[in-house]
Amino acid sequence: MANKVADSISRDEYFYGHKACAGCGGSLAVRAALKVLGKNAVSVLPAGCMSAVGFNFPQLCFSNNSVISTFAGTASMLTGIEAGLRARGYKDFTAVGFAGDGGTADIGIQALSGAIDRNDDIIYICYDNEAYMNTGIQKSGLTPYGAKTTTTPAGQNIHGNIRPKKNMFEIAAAHGIPYAATASIGYLPDFIEKVRKASQIHGTKYIHVIAPCPTGWGIAPDATVDIAREVVDCGLWYLAEYENGEYKLDRKPKEFSDVGVYLRKQGRFRHLTDDDIKIITDSRDKKWEFIEKNFVL
Repeated sequence: MANKVADSISRDEYFYGHKACAGCGGSLAVRAALKVLGKNAVSVLPAGCMSAVGFNFPQLCFSNNSVISTFAGTASMLTGIEAGLRARGYKDFTAVGFAGDGGTADIGIQALSGAIDRNDDIIYICYDNEAYMNTGIQKSGLTPYGAKTTTTPAGQNIHGNIRPKKNMFEIAAAHGIPYAATASIGYLPDFIEKVRKASQIHGTKYIHVIAPCPTGWGIAPDATVDIAREVVDCGLWYLAEYENGEYKLDRKPKEFSDVGVYLRKQGRFRHLTDDDIKIITDSRDKKWEFIEKNFVL
């Protein structure tokens, strides 16, 4: 039986031969997105995981035009590339950025906000592995509550990160952006379709995709896709879109899987107590009350 999603994207590879860790979720997100956008995509990557594994002199692991930006400047460099190519008369191209959670929610948020405010015709994709993995697994603004990192260690009194994860999807939507979406590499067809949709919309587009890091999450390399699916199924991440001023939920589990089972599969959460897991579960339930009131289901 034909796979409609696989058959809808290019057989050409635009990101291959990289040095990413086995099971890297970020590399899967970049590979899939570029197969949708094709050879005329011009990609910008800040000094994060994907630039570290994709630009290794004398090897370049991108077969399309790609450039490393400053850590803070993914969106601003996209602005310049899009404006420059358009000024030179090019029309058949897509300016796309791939930045991690730290390069998006912390270091790069000002440039991203400015690009949305100008409504630059770009696609910004955040591959979210929930910490600064490239530099030693430090906490970022997208590290979830309770996660153990090198800067939020799990001790007797404080059990990992004590702050909630920023909601970059809703932050982008609050700008009145033409299109924003959440995704997960555990539901790859949904991600692929959202990249395709974004490529057909004029203005700034933001896609936030969960992309587990086996090294930082403490999971086996072959568990990446399964754990990325499970975070959606247990309700700690949701698949949604924002367009024309309206939120739309793309997937609502009939019944959530067990949050505790999801968390305890990962080394970064194994220190959590039952009370910690209850806090996380209660936070999930509160978020879903908001979703059911404010999203088109």
